[in-house]
Amino acid sequence: MRSCSIRGVIRHHLAWLVLILWSWRVAAAQDQQAPKTDPVEAAALNTILGRWGKKASPEWNISGELCSGFAADKTDWDYYPNINPFIKCDCTFSNNTLCHITRLNLYRNYLTGPIPSFIGKFTSMQYLSLSFNPLSGLLPKELGNLTNLLSLGISSDNFTGSLPEELGNLTKLQQLRASDNVFKGKIPAYLGTMTNLVEIAFHGNSFEGPVPERIWWQTTSYSIPPVKDYSFAVDCGSNASIRGSDDTIYEADPTNLGAARYYVTGQTRWGVSSVGNAIDEKNIIYGSQPFQNVVDSELFETARMSSSSLRYYGLGLENGNYTVLLQFAELAFPDSQTWLSLGRRVFDIYIQGALKQKDFDIRKTAGGKSFSVVNRSFMVTVSKNFLEIHLFWAGKGTVDIPTKDNYYGPMISALSVTPNFTPTVRNGIPKRKSKAGAISGILIGAIVLVLAALFGVFTLVKKRRALAQQKEELYSLVGRPDVFSYAELKLATDNFSSQNILGEGGFGPVYKGKLPDERVIAVKQLSQSSHQGTSQFVTEVATISAVQHRNLVILHGCCIDSKTPLLVYEYLENGSLDRAIFGDSNLNLDWVMRFEIILGIARGLTYLHEESSVRIVHRDIKASNVLLDTNLIPKISDFGLAKLYDENQTHVSTRIAGTLGYLAPEYAMRGHLSEKADIFAFGVVMLETVAGRPNTDNSLEESQICLLEWAWGLYEMDQALGIVDPSLKEFDKDEAFRVIYVALVCTQGSPHQRPPMSKVVTMLTGDVDVAKVVTKPSYITEWQLRGGGYSSNTTSSYPWSSNPEWSRQKEITEVSLQVR
Repeated sequence: MRSCSIRGVIRHHLAWLVLILWSWRVAAAQDQQAPKTDPVEAAALNTILGRWGKKASPEWNISGELCSGFAADKTDWDYYPNINPFIKCDCTFSNNTLCHITRLNLYRNYLTGPIPSFIGKFTSMQYLSLSFNPLSGLLPKELGNLTNLLSLGISSDNFTGSLPEELGNLTKLQQLRASDNVFKGKIPAYLGTMTNLVEIAFHGNSFEGPVPERIWWQTTSYSIPPVKDYSFAVDCGSNASIRGSDDTIYEADPTNLGAARYYVTGQTRWGVSSVGNAIDEKNIIYGSQPFQNVVDSELFETARMSSSSLRYYGLGLENGNYTVLLQFAELAFPDSQTWLSLGRRVFDIYIQGALKQKDFDIRKTAGGKSFSVVNRSFMVTVSKNFLEIHLFWAGKGTVDIPTKDNYYGPMISALSVTPNFTPTVRNGIPKRKSKAGAISGILIGAIVLVLAALFGVFTLVKKRRALAQQKEELYSLVGRPDVFSYAELKLATDNFSSQNILGEGGFGPVYKGKLPDERVIAVKQLSQSSHQGTSQFVTEVATISAVQHRNLVILHGCCIDSKTPLLVYEYLENGSLDRAIFGDSNLNLDWVMRFEIILGIARGLTYLHEESSVRIVHRDIKASNVLLDTNLIPKISDFGLAKLYDENQTHVSTRIAGTLGYLAPEYAMRGHLSEKADIFAFGVVMLETVAGRPNTDNSLEESQICLLEWAWGLYEMDQALGIVDPSLKEFDKDEAFRVIYVALVCTQGSPHQRPPMSKVVTMLTGDVDVAKVVTKPSYITEWQLRGGGYSSNTTSSYPWSSNPEWSRQKEITEVSLQVR
């Protein structure tokens, strides 16, 4: 009995011992199955979340262990879109006992302030998303410690300053989204060394300068091919090559580049690259309506676009000076009266790394019209057989108009690159030496050489005789003006350097030059689109040279041995009137100066209309076509460059030459041209000079946007002097009243109500009384009756600006003084 009792006690203790051992092994197994989060990373994450007022979700923070629950499973975090904040961990370290945080998502958590420096503790981090938070301040340099990072998302925050140099340590980075912040300065060059980087989004910042060249080049070992080309042309975005009206072959450019890619043609003549946004699925735009009355309209049926950076490259070009012609047309923003038309595309143009035009706006340059062609021509130098044309979006303009499909970056329809020298190579065809038939080749070559030499001598003699005859004809016609050689003008303008460009109007660029006799000149290089011959050019130069007056720009001479006709004018150092009265000039024109300028312009126009032996209608009187000399004497420029007006003819023009805001109604709507069109434009210039502002200014309140309408409104309230420039502290009220009244008479709707220029002069000087203006022009009255009002999209000064006959571009000029 006693032994049975002992055996029972032993069994009881053994059972307890087995239970204790089993419990210990289960606990040990559980401890082995629950790895711990790296304590440094755990402390850093808890501190960061605490500073931002956030807590770890219980779905991944079980019992205080960060790397637990959904954070430690093998699924992607995209399976849990509603868990935010969220982390993912890798728990395979130290024999599956240690977890490192590899992903951190704080997207749209309304976080404020700067990123804490503790962010640098997550050295195993691969994905970091902080986008769409009102964060601020500088990016911490500790981000450079995340050397395993593959994706960094900091878009739509409010970060400032420049990108820290330490980001260059992130050599594994594949995706960098930093759009819509306040970053500034240059885009760091180290981005070009990050060879794994395939997506960059920088739009919506204030970066300056071009994107580093190696960003697009880094993914290939491609090298510049040997010299074999001297020109190329591209119809951007098109599927087929076309031949232009000047026989230029525009090659097709159909490749869709996506977010970040480059493409080089099969002939390795040129290449194209784009760096943009990840959602740039398509960067070729197709026009939604045809172009009318445009040469080579097929070029503008497509365009290439990028939301950030677009480059074209000339590869293997012969070194020398080239002309780069860029052709643009806005295809994405309609002209309809809807919010879609509010879109603005603003970008910078760089060539060979040099800024050529900042804040270029295609639609604005085209007079506020889409589907209108805008050309930009630049002279550049190729020195290393390589040309780069870079269109760079610097964070200006609109973003989500017309859609959220990245329609806001640079856009181009066509481009061409042509040499300004005689090439020694043939495009795509290297010159070879034939080894067969050497003797026959030498004999044939010698014969051809002799014949070519004889032909060359004959041609040269004939050309020199013709040139001499033309010069003699020029001398006899105009009383021996200066006839300049092309070489002389090249030397004077430093080979027509872009640094010497004074401006560029409808007739072509104007270069500043200096002759050996120390005379400073202005050389106007006319376009090549004229159908005239040399004889007509000589005749019209003779006519213009004979027209001389104190208030007209002097024509010194011309050049007729160049590829394009050149006119040589006197140089006027004080620039144009528009710059003096509402530009960036340092001239402070008081009332006396302004009145004398107005009177001088009137006298110059009187001479052109009534006193010159040849009656001339200028067609494009405006403030920018009036130049000021050292003594601020006004001189009218560009007279005679449009067709001369015959005394005995009524001229009805099928093309309108002029500028919006200065066009007379009968000329704008019916094409009827007379000297009264110049008088209307002069009336507008008078008002601009008195008011110190352009004829249209959308930055002002609605009633003051149109200067003519504002002036009439004040005149009807007997407050005409209200338009006088407020910067004029003292002025002659009687003279100011007289100028305003004369301007209102000159801008009457009917040409018969406008006085001739000789009477305008006498009215301005007070020699005759100014009749009181009683009739408001019908074009203003009718427009107001229709409920006209100015909005931020106003592109013209007058209601007839919607007339498609003349409003298709802001400045349309008809050039007659050119050599074909």
